[in-house]
Amino acid sequence: MTTDIRSSTGIRRVGVVGGGQMGVGIAEVCARAGLDTVVCEADAVAAQAARERVAASLERAVQRGKMDRISAEHARGRIIFTGSLDELADRQLVVEAVVENTQAKTEIFASLDKIVEDRQAILATNTSSIPVMRLGMATDRADRVVGLHFFNPVPVLPLVEVVSSLHTAADTIAAVTDFAEDTLGKTVVRSQDRAGFVVNALLIPYLLSAIRMAESGFATSADVDAGMELGCAHPMGPLKLADLIGLDTVASIATSLYDEFKEPLYAPPPLLQRMVEAGLLGRKSGRGFHAYDRS
Repeated sequence: MTTDIRSSTGIRRVGVVGGGQMGVGIAEVCARAGLDTVVCEADAVAAQAARERVAASLERAVQRGKMDRISAEHARGRIIFTGSLDELADRQLVVEAVVENTQAKTEIFASLDKIVEDRQAILATNTSSIPVMRLGMATDRADRVVGLHFFNPVPVLPLVEVVSSLHTAADTIAAVTDFAEDTLGKTVVRSQDRAGFVVNALLIPYLLSAIRMAESGFATSADVDAGMELGCAHPMGPLKLADLIGLDTVASIATSLYDEFKEPLYAPPPLLQRMVEAGLLGRKSGRGFHAYDRS
């Protein structure tokens, strides 16, 4: 039996596939909005790690005075963590937030298409750059597949990009826009289905230019960041921002942009590729263009 996702009750049952930094952030904002939320990870061990990440994030929000402890406990209680995609069968909206890899995402969408019972349920991707069309075509409901791209850290940054493919239905776009704006309190910008969408198509060439500047020895990483923070009033320099995003993610987005447009400014610099190969991924690994305390 299907349900009308645009009914007076709206989207109340949400699934998130992936319990990394982005996935747990999406789950947290959904739970804080009062939604029944299920997070699916690869296995029980990864699911427990995701649970701990959410708990730590909520605790930081309490310590910073952003929410009270009772509200944080209620939010944590609204999230179920699992290692099985089957637990998402009754969801009205599922947001995929796994590694930025086309094959991995395509396989998940193909599986979700078989598992999620309501044929009117929406399958969304948090991809930064992979075509929404490609993921939609892995399903038999491409009209219900949409890009729903959040920004890190999800509980803090107010923006969501809503991305429609050539197959995405108008009522799908309307439903996720209402969900992001009215339920989650986010600001929505809309984009057509092209690599990088709006934000990353503008941001990534800037980050790559900063990497090339450091790579050439023209300026140190510290000086590049200080120049943009103190000279242009940016809250964070480009290399610190690349470290925060994750250098593997920056490289993946750059590769997708270059593959689509063949513009040299999108090509990932050799230094970025070598750092990814070396596991120097930024904040999450403890070292990127800067060093970070992981204690």
